Amino acid sequence: MSVSIPPDAAHDRRLAITRLADSRPNREAVDRFVAEHSFPIVEGPSVTFVWRGDADAVNVRHWVFGLPSSQPLIRVPDTNLWFHIIEIPARSRVEYKLEIIRGHHRELIQDPLNPNRARDPFGANSVAHTAGYEVPQWTRTDPESRVGSIEEMVRDSKVFKERRRTLVYLPARFRRTRRYPLLIVHDGADYLRYAGMKTVLDNLIHRLEVPDVVVAFIDSPNRLREYANDGQHARYVTEELVPELERCYPLQARPQGRALMGASFGAVASFATAWRTPGFYGRLLLQSGSFAFSDIGRHNHRGPLFDPVVDFVNRYRDEPIAVAEKVFLSCGMYESLIYENRSLLPLLQETGMEVRYVEARDGHNWENWRDRLREGLSWLFPGPLLMVYE
Repeated sequence: MSVSIPPDAAHDRRLAITRLADSRPNREAVDRFVAEHSFPIVEGPSVTFVWRGDADAVNVRHWVFGLPSSQPLIRVPDTNLWFHIIEIPARSRVEYKLEIIRGHHRELIQDPLNPNRARDPFGANSVAHTAGYEVPQWTRTDPESRVGSIEEMVRDSKVFKERRRTLVYLPARFRRTRRYPLLIVHDGADYLRYAGMKTVLDNLIHRLEVPDVVVAFIDSPNRLREYANDGQHARYVTEELVPELERCYPLQARPQGRALMGASFGAVASFATAWRTPGFYGRLLLQSGSFAFSDIGRHNHRGPLFDPVVDFVNRYRDEPIAVAEKVFLSCGMYESLIYENRSLLPLLQETGMEVRYVEARDGHNWENWRDRLREGLSWLFPGPLLMVYE
């Protein structure tokens, strides 16, 4: 018995799944194969996604821009084992789900053979790691690291005419007699929950790669409006939040000691706030920014929520200015936003700002943003261990 091999894997008969398919497997052979392997199977550049069960069709649904987002699994004849092989470069991290089709019913599930999960506000995805990718050690809880604390600050906003909540991270060695740089994080609750940012801060500060820093984690009840170059948001952060933080904590009240950061629309909010108050913030950390723009005609393929972003980015492209001293920009190669972020880089550089740009073989997700925190934070705010001239 033989099985049809996808064209991208036909050249490599050594793949474990093809060897199984060529061996005329019975139930016991399939049981043994599943027990002896970890899934998905990574063999060089080939990643084999596997599912076992009865269905009319099975698809792997992934978030790799540039490849078909839904690709069909092939059933090994006379078994209930399904597989699909994709060529994915080394050092990649790919989130995916399996789509199980039975009649008219379609169900998206996490891969039951793969215990690796990544969580986000919409649930969880399965994760495939190719050769060379490792979860950074500094993202994991280190019993040697001294633990910082988080305080809650609630204040009435005159700008928004409502109460706003901020979570404030204080480093383990926090002292009222010292002065600290301030980092303001958009979508702060998600950075804490899905990027493990408190653990990252504890570890990087303990390892002296980042100085002791006070971090304000903020959120918005209407982020897609408020983060899209909204003047009220910029006033709230600059005229209300920062002064309040400076009253409550011993902060470095100078641009070099103030930073904004965020991912996706949060990156737009950070950049736009600095653009509206040039020279007030000295550092920006922008991750996978939703910097949509139009070169000609109307930009409409991302929908009306992006209209104010497009207007803002188009204005900046027409007249680039320096909005901070240092900007760290990162994006995943597998994101649809990679073109916009690459296009922004030369505009930032021509203003005289010091810019560092980093790409990774990953997508638009929280663990991609987590994995870039060490490089971004330690470049913007180098700790005692990294205080060297480049």
